[in-house]
Amino acid sequence: MNAIEITILSIILMIGLGYFLKRIDFLSEKDIDPFNKIVMYILMPCMIFHAIYSADLSLLPKLGILPFVILASSFATGIVSYFILKSLKLDDIKLWSVLVTVMIANTAFMGYPVNLGVYGQEGFLRAIFCDMATLCTFLLLSFVLILKFGGTVKSAFKKIIFFPPLWAVVLGLSFNWLNVPIGPVLDNTVNYLGQGAIPLIMVTLGLSIDFSALSRSKSMIAFTSVMKLAFFPLVAFFIASQLGLVDLQYNVSIIEAAMPSGMMSLLLAITYKLDYELTSDCILINTVISLITLPAIMMLL
Repeated sequence: MNAIEITILSIILMIGLGYFLKRIDFLSEKDIDPFNKIVMYILMPCMIFHAIYSADLSLLPKLGILPFVILASSFATGIVSYFILKSLKLDDIKLWSVLVTVMIANTAFMGYPVNLGVYGQEGFLRAIFCDMATLCTFLLLSFVLILKFGGTVKSAFKKIIFFPPLWAVVLGLSFNWLNVPIGPVLDNTVNYLGQGAIPLIMVTLGLSIDFSALSRSKSMIAFTSVMKLAFFPLVAFFIASQLGLVDLQYNVSIIEAAMPSGMMSLLLAITYKLDYELTSDCILINTVISLITLPAIMMLL
């Protein structure tokens, strides 16, 4: 088996383990929130910090184009989706509940392990830069939803400023650039904690799978799956090709664009009182579908 097949099968097995543990009542959906907090506030920041801290920053000018590919693909997909949904005469709550799922990709929770498994640290570093675009999309959508449904600019800024992966990027770049030593003990500790992120992410995804969602939101699940898993990466392919990206730059940007909807879209749906059950259904089912579409796209690269 090649690296792509090994990585995808490993991910499927870890997700399957989470689903199996839920089915036998060893773990439950109540465990998802604490697991996500451990990943978001401890394990993932450690993984990001260690990757950037040990990276070659001379690559920075080359890596800076990657967020643009994802950001442009997200907004192109969002604009097309908006007009399609408007033509279907959906109310604003449902429209934005769906729209956030097609614009925010799972560039971190799914993107990191896939690129790390297939391309190693070089791929992982590029995935981090792609994920910066997702953070920008999240911020911009927060302000749009504040204007549309109420809320405060202060609360939106607070969510972004205290977002742990963002600080992991800032501190990783700062410590690397200034050549600040962290010592072998702290270096090992951060590295060990970071290595725990991927297994826990995958198990948590397995816990979140709920196939009953298929019967609740069939049409919107189909729509978001097509727009997020086919149209979004197609736009990224066009942009990356026009920019002349090659090798890892090209492959990682397309793979990240092909990721399913991100969990941060559910955070937006809950925060701004959208139809979060619809958003959740779309995320969960297109995550399952991506286990078929993602390997297919990767095989074509």
